[in-house]
Amino acid sequence: MSRNADRTTVRTLDNASEDLQQMADDVRAGLLSDPKDLSPWPKYFYDAEGSELFEEITVLPEYYQTRTELSILRERAPEIVALTRCQELIELGSGSASKTRTLLDAMTVEQGRSVQDPARYVPFDVSESTLQGSAERLVEEYPALEIQGYVGDFDHSLERLLARPRSVNGFRRLVVFLGGTIGNFTPEKRREFLGRLRSGLEEGDHLLVGVDLVEDPRVLEAAYDDAAGVTARFNKNLLSVLNRKLGGEFEPDLFDHRATYNPEESRVEMWLDSKVAQRVPVVALDLEVPFEPGEGMKTEISTKFTHESVAEAFDEAGLQLLGLYTDEENLFGLALGEPLSDTGPYSPR
Repeated sequence: MSRNADRTTVRTLDNASEDLQQMADDVRAGLLSDPKDLSPWPKYFYDAEGSELFEEITVLPEYYQTRTELSILRERAPEIVALTRCQELIELGSGSASKTRTLLDAMTVEQGRSVQDPARYVPFDVSESTLQGSAERLVEEYPALEIQGYVGDFDHSLERLLARPRSVNGFRRLVVFLGGTIGNFTPEKRREFLGRLRSGLEEGDHLLVGVDLVEDPRVLEAAYDDAAGVTARFNKNLLSVLNRKLGGEFEPDLFDHRATYNPEESRVEMWLDSKVAQRVPVVALDLEVPFEPGEGMKTEISTKFTHESVAEAFDEAGLQLLGLYTDEENLFGLALGEPLSDTGPYSPR
């Protein structure tokens, strides 16, 4: 047994397994909408191939978000940890935890914790192998770190994750949701998601959310339509997921990738446009989906925020925005909030 085994656990939360019936229901609704719209369910992009392609995207020269967020964290992590006085860091969609190390450094080194007084890191992700691998690396790097990983997804497992017992009364948590993923949610789903997070927070807890900011549409569109075509491959891989899991017969080569900024909604939209007139069978849905030449199917949205819109989104969920940490060019931000003291359990406004 590893000498670090007593500091590392990875568990699966209830109802975290893939739900193909739910996927079928979601995709059916999207394919029958006008225009066709699969963007409310971004999680279906992330099979093994989609996850690898997204990792490629994050290091592309056009995709500034990842490196900019990391630069903000490197500069501001000690300040954020000192302000929140967190004893437990919960990361939603943790992946390899590459950016999280900035916060862990501040928790374990700058607060002077020892092995006898460990900080706790709680990564939450859909991939057990990813969680196990990152946990094994982190306990070697951080002798004062205890890791409790959980396998699950936002739809089924979020409440159970946040309802875990605390070590002692007043035990402070910092929940982080990095990468700008909050922008992939529709306004309704974003409001619901933030509200569910608020319901799991107690006095003294904080929430840190990565948000991509409104800027030059040319810069935004280039980030989702790179010269190397990696994002186009990522977008078309969604068709391969539908083929494999739902018996679809989509031909990716018969669709063009398109990314455009919608100023009215302050968001980038990714589309797949049919090159020809075609009818695509999807066996599991008992559908034959028609496409006209040039007809688009929306596959993803990525909302861009301002300081005001972040504050409004937090307020709607019963959260107070304490600060928006940005880079010098105001490309990206980290929004820090806490529960409003006069709100009880979340209810939609």
